[in-house]
Amino acid sequence: MPRRRYTPFLGIALGLSVLGPSSVGAQVNNPPPPPPPPQPLPEGQLFRPLIADPKQPHFFASWLWVTSPLLTSQVASVGLGEDIGLVRGPRSHWQLSVAAGVFSQFNEETPSNDLINTDFIIGFPVTYRGDAFSARARIYHQSSHLGDEFILNNNPTRVNLSFEALELLGSRDFGSFRAYGGGEYLVRHEPSDLKPGLLHAGFEYRGPATGIRVGRLGDGRLIAALDAKSSQERKWQTAWSLRAGIEFEPGRTGTQVRRRLSVQLQAYDGPAPYGQFYLDNVKSVGLGLHFSL
Repeated sequence: MPRRRYTPFLGIALGLSVLGPSSVGAQVNNPPPPPPPPQPLPEGQLFRPLIADPKQPHFFASWLWVTSPLLTSQVASVGLGEDIGLVRGPRSHWQLSVAAGVFSQFNEETPSNDLINTDFIIGFPVTYRGDAFSARARIYHQSSHLGDEFILNNNPTRVNLSFEALELLGSRDFGSFRAYGGGEYLVRHEPSDLKPGLLHAGFEYRGPATGIRVGRLGDGRLIAALDAKSSQERKWQTAWSLRAGIEFEPGRTGTQVRRRLSVQLQAYDGPAPYGQFYLDNVKSVGLGLHFSL
């Protein structure tokens, strides 16, 4: 009699043992959701543009007081360019972009505001971000050209400067501060005797909103940056670029891309950042308006 009493419970237990693993297995074997597809033409940058790098492609206009072996004058420095994302990978860890810029200087103490020098840059950065760490690997081309009036009035020694370079930079955020470092290597260059190495490092600060509000530009924030480059061609002499100012970042509305406008005091000391004059030392101070589109 006791055996008959427990037989139904034994049957239920056996049934659960058969059904249980199959149902659990069905849950475990569910395939994970597929990763999101790459995003074309993404907004923003994974590796933030460098504030104090004189060759960071962006739109700007600066008024400088310059001292150099060939020129002691007031100079208007103008840049046109941007870093445009082409595709961003799943989970926003990497991005491929095209970055191009034109950098020109004009002598404001001549009747026709003579063009002094223009540098053309185009490159293809691949950037990465993981939490507070970001990196940029880039191959880019630069060529430099003197202005016709400057050649006629100064008879300088012209150098046909043109090169392609590989760049690798790493960056780490520490709250409002950022440190970065890396270098470049010229893979093809003219003149042929150019030495290929360059070291590059710097620090940046982007503070919280200051409460200074200018209309619809929103609240301003203090920014400051120090950029240092040291090239093998100049026997590792360091070029120092210092910036400090206030940056406005209007709030995002809808799907509109966030823009930035900054007013910056700037100073420079070291080997010239202007291509044709890379063998000269330059000192400058000035004020600039900088846009990030």
